[in-house]
Amino acid sequence: MLKYLILVIENALGTAILVALILALVYAGGVRGRQKWAAAGGLAGLAAAAVLAFITHKTLLVGREFFNFGVLPLAILSGLALLVLTWTSARASRRTAVRNPDGSPPPEGEPAAAGERALCAAAALFLCTLLLYCLSAVFLYPTQFLLAGESALSTDFLFKSIGYLAGLLLAVLAGLALFKAHIGVPARLLRILSAIALLVNIIGQLSTILQFLVARRLIPMTKALFEIVKFTANHDMWFLYAILAAALVLPCLAWARSLRLKGEWANPAQLRKAKSTARGIRRWSALILACYLLSVFSLTAVKAFDEREVTLSPAEPAQIADGRISISIDTVNDGRLHRFAYMTPDGIEVRFIVIKKNESAWGVGLDACDICGATGYYERGEDVICKLCDVVMNKATIGFKGGCNPVPLAYTVSGGILAVQTADLEAEQKRFK
Repeated sequence: MLKYLILVIENALGTAILVALILALVYAGGVRGRQKWAAAGGLAGLAAAAVLAFITHKTLLVGREFFNFGVLPLAILSGLALLVLTWTSARASRRTAVRNPDGSPPPEGEPAAAGERALCAAAALFLCTLLLYCLSAVFLYPTQFLLAGESALSTDFLFKSIGYLAGLLLAVLAGLALFKAHIGVPARLLRILSAIALLVNIIGQLSTILQFLVARRLIPMTKALFEIVKFTANHDMWFLYAILAAALVLPCLAWARSLRLKGEWANPAQLRKAKSTARGIRRWSALILACYLLSVFSLTAVKAFDEREVTLSPAEPAQIADGRISISIDTVNDGRLHRFAYMTPDGIEVRFIVIKKNESAWGVGLDACDICGATGYYERGEDVICKLCDVVMNKATIGFKGGCNPVPLAYTVSGGILAVQTADLEAEQKRFK
């Protein structure tokens, strides 16, 4: 659950903020036609991301690294073009307003009209490539919820789905609230904040391309280049935090401006409308701050908790004689997980677990599985958990093949003794090398 909550926030939150800022720029301009271009670019990006996720899941036709190398240059160029055209369009709009006090648009042949078309195209292309690049991975996460042999009707699948949907909801709410709150800040400040966020995003995308070029040895490695690649790879989350910091100025300033209404109103109804708008801005700003706090908490404290190192319980003593390991039933009849170990003649420690499932059945298997290897299992409350993938084991299936279950191990029960043959453990020692 926590794993997918964190993954979705890492990949979708920055995207939601950038989309909100770009849409705010588009709508703040008050120019007819921009909204249609932005909507077309966003919908195209969503559809392309869904199709790419489907192709990636069903085939081996898409290599993520090469895909990034093809899409990111388009995203960078369109982002830079959008950055430049936003400011030139604002200057052109001011000049047009001086020439045309009645608010009429410039003729089709004028440079301002051509610049407006270029701005619309850049905004559409940027939104399309941004969503395609970021959301294709997010759309793939649900395909990882189930391992082979597992059922969708399980608590593990439910918890993963909850974490995934909670992350999406948090990102969407943050973006929606940011877009709604933009009416409380001047257009110039909105352009500045959007420019900062765009530049941070472009730098992050350039670092991704640089890492690809260095990894594939398409450019020569130097000491300075190595340090740059190492720093950006180890601090990739800094780009998200920088975008969050830039966007945080907007709700804070919108909140402050909404507390003091300025202007003159012809009648009390207009004043009430202004006060209602100010209250709405404060609510949206509060929602942004709440989403940011939850996101940062998830990316720091929750992530540290989820990625904490789990220490496996030590192996319990058992009698080894005549080619078998003998375990007293009295020591393992409490329904808890018990771990044992055997040192093979080759010096490899082979671990196995024993757990009583019911009055007449035992779950006996290696402390390893076919999917995750010899990472081991541990108990969390009443559940048995795979240490690597955090999957909750169904105790009734321990001792059977399939999914992330422990590799089954043959055993016998006689005279109050559960016995495992050392030869069976030696045959599986390769899993623990």
